[in-house]
Amino acid sequence: MHGSGYLDYTVETHASRSMKVMEEFRQQELLCDLVLHVTYKDKTVDFKVHKVVLASCSPYFRAMFTSSFRECSAPEVTLCDVCPQVLGRLIDFAYTSHITVGEKCVLHLLLAAMRSAAVELHRWCRDYINTHFSEVTKEEEFFSLSHCQLLELISQDSLKVLCESEVYKACTDWVRWDMEGRAQYLHALLNAVHIYALPPKFLKNQLLSCPILSKANACKDFLSKIFQDMTLRKLPPAPNRGTQLIYVAGGYRQHSLALMEAYDPRGNVWLKLANMASPCSGLGACALFGLLYTVGGRNLTLQTNTESSMLCCYNPMTNQWSQRASLNTPRNRVGVGVVDGCIYAVGGSQGSTHHNTAERWDPESNRWSFVCPMSVARLGAGVTACGGFLYVVGGYDGQTRWNTAERYQPDTNTWQQLAPMSTTRSGLGLVCLNSYLYAIGGYNGQNQLCSVERYNIARNIWEPRASMHQCRSAHGVTVHQGCIFVFGGFNQQGFLSSVECYCPDRNEWKRIADMPVGRSGMGVAVTMEPCPGSLPEPEDEEQDGVS
Repeated sequence: MHGSGYLDYTVETHASRSMKVMEEFRQQELLCDLVLHVTYKDKTVDFKVHKVVLASCSPYFRAMFTSSFRECSAPEVTLCDVCPQVLGRLIDFAYTSHITVGEKCVLHLLLAAMRSAAVELHRWCRDYINTHFSEVTKEEEFFSLSHCQLLELISQDSLKVLCESEVYKACTDWVRWDMEGRAQYLHALLNAVHIYALPPKFLKNQLLSCPILSKANACKDFLSKIFQDMTLRKLPPAPNRGTQLIYVAGGYRQHSLALMEAYDPRGNVWLKLANMASPCSGLGACALFGLLYTVGGRNLTLQTNTESSMLCCYNPMTNQWSQRASLNTPRNRVGVGVVDGCIYAVGGSQGSTHHNTAERWDPESNRWSFVCPMSVARLGAGVTACGGFLYVVGGYDGQTRWNTAERYQPDTNTWQQLAPMSTTRSGLGLVCLNSYLYAIGGYNGQNQLCSVERYNIARNIWEPRASMHQCRSAHGVTVHQGCIFVFGGFNQQGFLSSVECYCPDRNEWKRIADMPVGRSGMGVAVTMEPCPGSLPEPEDEEQDGVS
């Protein structure tokens, strides 16, 4: 009530209540001024609707009913080549603002939303397909897409796929559906596939045995040239589609931990994920074909002290863990790297025995096999892959801490000695960035280190780089978006929660957000962000300390 004597009053629920009544009228076929005849293949379904409702939420229908088109005043309109079930859901959405959809009809819904110019619904369908690409492409409706529609679909960098081979296979399956009519579009589709992100073994198998390529010489030549480039230059894997996060698994703080968290550098945010099946520290971690693997380690608590031979797999699409074949030998403080689609586990210890042995896991056979052993035993060594080789530096054999370095060549199953580091280091981090190796921190037998040195592969020399802000050993390291990230670790002050980021262009370290739980001995690797639908509801921030 205003002083001048008039009442200003709004009913907040008026619009929703009015639409609810309109929906009741539609269900009872009251005041409907239009019949939509929807035809698809040999089937026609009629819908009685109100023009004003459709026009209010779809620019397509608004143009149809408010312009000089003959449909403007027509009591009946026919829509061809639209799935009646999908249009029925779109009409429901127009009246209720609610829709439920699964893999079987989301593609039809996307196309109908595009045709109806339903922008928000189109965006929702696009996001759904990007998140559930693998499931959607197995539905029959996928094969009814035109080549232009498929090209638009696979050109999205936001597609959530564990491996680019899923996109490649979707294209070849679509072509195989109608070989004569669709073979002409294969080259255009392959140009949208991130070919350099395909595993070399997969690409080699396609060149040898894909029946579609045997009939498309130009496409086969195109892929063959890329494969030769990948193998001759030993190129690092191309970036995967979508957002990549840094995953931190397990670790030690008074006892081994089962924690699994992911760090998103874009927003400086941590995500709490499904815990590991059992606590584990001193483990190795790596990403292979979009999945994250943890290798070895030990479970050290007040009740138990057991070295692990486990190989565990985390799927970011489902936020779930599963187990793969165990190592031949339990390995605590193991080094891990990925070369040519296989995981290598190097060194580590079991009890008082320090290993010079190394094992290789083949994901196709799910088996571990021993490879040629290193020149010395190494626990807490730095291990990484670069240019088709596996590099191992530093470590501890129970008596001696090493500054030595060696690299393994899978083709010949041999190790080659390299120039030693300038500093003795165990518990160090080692990464490959821009064809250089960076040895970061560690322990020299007296103190934790903050120093960093870089190995020039071409010249076989080590050179100093800028030191970290904090000394640390048994920390986690990885490369993300062209920078090196260091997580946690241990020094004389205790367990660290600090995170530092190194820019190679500026040769500078900067401190960024702390870890939710400070710890050492964790596994760190980078892969795709988890699907939102697979994550639990966030807990109260005071309870878990994770934002």
